[in-house]
Amino acid sequence: MRIEKLTRKYNLEATYIHFPLHPDTPVEGRSLQALFGSGPEAIAAKHAQMQQLMAAEGLPYGTRTHTYNSRLAQEIGKWADCRAGGSAIHDALFKAYFVDGKNLHDMQVLLAIVDAVGLSVEEAGTVLSERTFKDAVDADWGKSRQYGVTGVPTFVAGRAGVVGAQPYEVIERLLIDAGAQVA
Repeated sequence: MRIEKLTRKYNLEATYIHFPLHPDTPVEGRSLQALFGSGPEAIAAKHAQMQQLMAAEGLPYGTRTHTYNSRLAQEIGKWADCRAGGSAIHDALFKAYFVDGKNLHDMQVLLAIVDAVGLSVEEAGTVLSERTFKDAVDADWGKSRQYGVTGVPTFVAGRAGVVGAQPYEVIERLLIDAGAQVA
């Protein structure tokens, strides 16, 4: 995948900064038709477009029907980043949401994902119930506003950024312009 290839080529470390995409989404989620104010044909067209983009990156993509509040998933992702092997949670969360259509606001769903990537379910349960990483995600949301992020994914290097699913060459140019050197 692009990011992994770029981080190896330029010996860089990618850092996830969380963004409040639809933070007002209720716990039970919202249908994509309601979110976008469109009918099933328009949703099918959006899915087809996303499936093409994802396929170009070698990523799976399902035909989910709902969007869910991702706040708790962001908090568990932030926690996982502090654990050995925790970076695997990001791919697992992606698959659960974009391929399997899982509700990432559901604590049981999140704990099953934590277990699947080999992290401590007990510790993760405490993190979720006590909201241990709430402030860290709040800080990320503030940073994303400071950067002017308006959508995901957004790639930032130096003082510049690009929004959306961008070709490899666009992200590489962003890195080079920010001073990245081939490793």
